[in-house]
Amino acid sequence: MSGIYIHIPFCTQACHYCDFHFSTHQRNKDSMVEMICRELELRKEYLGNSIISTIYFGGGTPSLLEKEALEKLLQTIRTHFTIEETTEISLEANPEDLSEDKIAMFLKCGINRLSIGIQSFDDDQLHYMNRSHNANQAEKAVRNAKKAGFKNISIDLIYGIPSSDHQKWRYDLEKAVSLNVQHISSYCLTIEPATVFGKRKERGLLPAEDEVYNAEQFELLTSILETNGFEQYEVSNFCLPGYYSRHNSNYWKSEHYLGVGPAAHSYNGISRQYNLENNSKYIQYLGKFQIPFSMEILDLKTKANEYIMTRLRTKWGLDCEILKNEFGRSFEDINTILNKYQKLGYLIYEKTTIKLTKKGLLMADKITEDLFII
Repeated sequence: MSGIYIHIPFCTQACHYCDFHFSTHQRNKDSMVEMICRELELRKEYLGNSIISTIYFGGGTPSLLEKEALEKLLQTIRTHFTIEETTEISLEANPEDLSEDKIAMFLKCGINRLSIGIQSFDDDQLHYMNRSHNANQAEKAVRNAKKAGFKNISIDLIYGIPSSDHQKWRYDLEKAVSLNVQHISSYCLTIEPATVFGKRKERGLLPAEDEVYNAEQFELLTSILETNGFEQYEVSNFCLPGYYSRHNSNYWKSEHYLGVGPAAHSYNGISRQYNLENNSKYIQYLGKFQIPFSMEILDLKTKANEYIMTRLRTKWGLDCEILKNEFGRSFEDINTILNKYQKLGYLIYEKTTIKLTKKGLLMADKITEDLFII
C-alpha cells in the first residue's frame, strides 16, 4: 500500500513558529492546482502498480481550496492511480475556514478525515503564535465537523508555550478531550531560525527554552490523554482505538509515497526526491512539463538510520531481526547502548523488539542518535 501527499502552499498569514513552505499571496492558486494535477499525471508511474491507501492534503492551508480545485485534484488522482475503496483521505484545515458550507463540501468531495490546526484554546496563546483564529472558532470548528458527519477528526495542539504555570495547557487538554475527537497530535513549540520567533530569539526578545517546563507539559499530555482512553502510538500522536493516522503511520513504517506540489517529498525505497521550494518556479517548470526536484539515493547506512529514527518513536518499536537482516546492524553491535538505557528505565525488550518506555520517550532524540550507524 502506498500514499499520496499533496502540498497546498498557501496561507492567509504566517504563524510565528512555522517554517513550512507557503506563501501568503494566493494570486497563483488556480495555476498551482493546475500544475499539481500535471505533476500527478507526469509521475503516475512513480509508485508502480501499488494501490493507494492514503491521500493527504497538507500545507500550507489546504482548507483554502474551493470545491472545483479539490474535485479536480481528487479526480486527477483517481484517473492516474488505483485507489483503495477504503482509502483514508485527510485534509488539514484551519478553524476559521470551517464554515458549515465548507465542511459539507469537503464531505461531499470525499474527504473522510479532518486534521484541524487548533494549537490552543486560549486566545492569548493564539495571539502569541499569530494564529488567524480565536478560541471560539476553534471549538466551533470541531463541533460543526462532528455535526456534519465527520467521524474521524484530529486536532493539533502545541505545548511548551511560555506561561507562569501549566493551567492553560491543562485547560487545552481537557477541552480537547471534552470535544470527543478521535485523534490528537501534539508538538512542543520549537524555535526555528528562519521564523519570526527565531529572529526574536536572535535579538534576545524571547525567554530561554525551559527543558524542565517542556518535559512537565509532555508528561501532563501523556497522563491526561491516557486517562481518557487515548493510545500514544508515536511520540507526538495519540488516538482512540482504531483511529491511527494511516498516512503518517505509513511514513513511520517506511511505506512508499508520492509527494506533489512545491516542497513536497517522495520516497520509493531507493531514493528520496525533494521538490523545489518556490511557487513561481514550480509553476514555470511544470508549465514546460518539467518537474523541478533534487534526488538523494539512499545507501544502506542512511536507510538503517531512518528506520531507527522513525520506528523508535512509535509503539511498534525497532525489530532487531529487520535491523540485522536488512541493514546489517546486529543486536550485539548495540548491546552496550541498549543495556545502558534499559538500566535507566528508558527502554524495554519484547522478544526481538526494542521499545521506549514513557520515560524514554522524553529521551527519544538522544537514544536515537546513540543508536545511529555512523
